Amino acid sequence: MSHSPAILKEPWRDLTRQRESATFGIWVFLASELLFFGALLMTYTVYRIENPQAFAAAARETNIWYGTINTAVLLTSSLTMAVAAQGAERGWRRLAVWCLAATAGLGLAFGILKGFEYAEDIRKSLVPGPNFALHDAAAQLFFALYWTMTGLHAIHLTIGIALVGRLCLLGALGRIVLRGNPQVEVTALYWHLIDVIWIILYPLLYFPGRAS
Repeated sequence: MSHSPAILKEPWRDLTRQRESATFGIWVFLASELLFFGALLMTYTVYRIENPQAFAAAARETNIWYGTINTAVLLTSSLTMAVAAQGAERGWRRLAVWCLAATAGLGLAFGILKGFEYAEDIRKSLVPGPNFALHDAAAQLFFALYWTMTGLHAIHLTIGIALVGRLCLLGALGRIVLRGNPQVEVTALYWHLIDVIWIILYPLLYFPGRAS
């Protein structure tokens, strides 16, 4: 590959080894992140089993429209990220750059919508504390987990936007070679982690209590 010298970094002498190492490293990182979120999900599951009615009542206070729109936005961003990765692999730089820009833009849209939703939650006094709107203590526990898990997801999203935006800018300026660059694959995998986590959080936080 003619572009290999431009993306090969020390201490690697072979681009294939470099890509394999980068991919292995990101998978180890992703596994550790899933274990971290898994502990929070296990806590949520235990308390939901113990307090089904309170959790259902609390979940009905979440804004399912914001949650659903944001889910669609994030799924679309996952598609554009996948297209960007494939475009970069095939040497279609312009397509890759545009799809990276779309991914970052959709991620930013998700964050803005989530900010509006947070503002609504605050207005409705759904922040755990002395002025919490619901009387059941277990409902306050639900929202403690809601703020913790969505807040951590927002942090990961912000990091993802920065990583994707950086690739987009450097690729557009011709500062880095996108084709065969391990950074593209690593960033894509990280972005898909953000998507997967939200797909798990969405039904847990927005669906209970709405089936009937």
